[in-house]
Amino acid sequence: MVSRSEVLSLCRALLRAGRQYPDYNIREYTKRRTLDGFRMNKNLTDPSKVNEAFAEAKAQLVVAERVLKVYLAYPPKTKNIMEVKLQ
Repeated sequence: MVSRSEVLSLCRALLRAGRQYPDYNIREYTKRRTLDGFRMNKNLTDPSKVNEAFAEAKAQLVVAERVLKVYLAYPPKTKNIMEVKLQ
């Protein structure tokens, strides 16, 4: 069974990966999706279900990191309205 510290470490890694996106909408989506996913699975007690959820979250981390590399290589040309500073 996966330990609590491993789960928390994975959650922090997903949140860190989400914070690196330059786009506000993607940052907020990854944060919301990560927290919702971990909250949804916080009451799992069956070891096989816990391991399955952990493996799925690890796979999502790999995808998030891969997409981040592509997103940073080809950033959007315009800023989001949430990122534009008022003058």
